[in-house]
Amino acid sequence: MSDVILHEDFAGHSIDSRLSWFNLPRRWELRDSRLVVEPHAKSDFWYKTHYGFIAHNGSLLYADVSGDFILTTRVRLKPQHQYDQAGLMVRLSPRSWLKTSVEYELEGPNKLGVVVTNGAYSDWSTQDLDRSEREITFRVRRESGDYIVEYALAKSRTRKQDGPDWTQLRMTHLSRDKGMIPTQCGLYACSPKGEGFRAEFEYLKIERGRKE
Repeated sequence: MSDVILHEDFAGHSIDSRLSWFNLPRRWELRDSRLVVEPHAKSDFWYKTHYGFIAHNGSLLYADVSGDFILTTRVRLKPQHQYDQAGLMVRLSPRSWLKTSVEYELEGPNKLGVVVTNGAYSDWSTQDLDRSEREITFRVRRESGDYIVEYALAKSRTRKQDGPDWTQLRMTHLSRDKGMIPTQCGLYACSPKGEGFRAEFEYLKIERGRKE
């Protein structure tokens, strides 16, 4: 069992007061029970590896949570430029964080993956995702400072038809995480190339405890 810490369905006229923006996006609004986010151009989260640059100006809507938690969202993507992305993020500091999302590619399959940043260096694990998949559910579970990152496609359901059929993307650890320190966790969006990308989030849910 788990206890719900926060469940924002974006159906009201304002968002939960426990949520804050790290880097306001170019535009955001509540529309048709969704949070619509339009990131700034040239916005991203990345540290050094391979490309050499540092970017920490993406938009993150987060709550501060300590201890074990389960973080979930469903997002619909309306990309315009290469690397447009939106999903979930957990942030301990500018040099210690993880994000999971679909990154848009101009040709071929999109990239479904996880970026983990430890010691001011990022790594990026990816797998191909069919271009027709524009709505996806992400889940991040924090267990004693370790993180299990999972996803489910829009049409995926369990045999009981009572929820998503989760697939693991990554199991990792953030080097500064001792398991109980306050952590910024929530949804994020970036547009590294140009303006025009929209991400539509259906909900943001944070639960206490472990879920197998």
